[in-house]
Amino acid sequence: MGLTTTSRYVLTLSCPDRVGIVHAVSGFLASRGCNIVDSHQFGDDGTGTFFMRVAFETDDETITLDRLVHGFAPVGGTAEMDWEIHDATRRCRILVMVSKFGHCLNDLLYRTHIGALPVDIVGIVSNHRDFEDVATAAGLPFHHIPVTAATKVDGEDRLAELIRSGNVELLVLARYMQVLSNTFCDTLPGRIINIHHSFLPGFKGAKPYHQAHERGVKLIGATAHYVTSDLDEGPIIEQEVERVDHSLDAAELVAVGRDLECQALSRAIRWHAEHRILLNGNRTVVFR
Repeated sequence: MGLTTTSRYVLTLSCPDRVGIVHAVSGFLASRGCNIVDSHQFGDDGTGTFFMRVAFETDDETITLDRLVHGFAPVGGTAEMDWEIHDATRRCRILVMVSKFGHCLNDLLYRTHIGALPVDIVGIVSNHRDFEDVATAAGLPFHHIPVTAATKVDGEDRLAELIRSGNVELLVLARYMQVLSNTFCDTLPGRIINIHHSFLPGFKGAKPYHQAHERGVKLIGATAHYVTSDLDEGPIIEQEVERVDHSLDAAELVAVGRDLECQALSRAIRWHAEHRILLNGNRTVVFR
């Protein structure tokens, strides 16, 4: 007698809020013998939009992803849903971009190595060669794409080809210090995550932690957000903060900030990979 195989899926949806949505979803799953193992929902009174994430499983090998998508289409259409069904066992393929600060890159490599992040890193891209050895040690392709005014367009074309050929689902800017063009950002809505210090827009430009030290701040942090054509204005996914005081010098603030950036970025990536984030205009709904 063979072992029973359990398939796991995640359904996410948003739609105009109305009576019967939860009933329609649970009824659809029950009619196919699927067992709901986790469910979250939220109704935004301000926009009249309903959001839902349902994780479910089935032992019926005839219930495939394609059949689920085909069968749910009439339900989604009737309720005007923006919906997706995902294979929960499939790991998200990500491409990591970095410049000269490697703390977030190294943190992501470690978390992926120990299985703390449900992702596959398919390569590392940088406008410098500082972390080529790190990529080699991790067994990952390293792509050096210098960025100047003359090479920016060609560089983004090359980046787009890496994303296409590598079937990349998420582009991660792990302290990548170049601005992507509006045209490029618009081709990947909800598929680029950036990390930056939460001093923006208060401390712009070089050495934000040093600027903050000069002003004697008492709270520092980091923000992970989706990238849009509006620089650093994309929907916020996660923020991490820590109180500080006069005893910390600028270098110590930088050290605290590094840890906060790693934490916020890794959470944002994990939640994205687990299909826990739904866009709500310029905001996000995150079902943790």
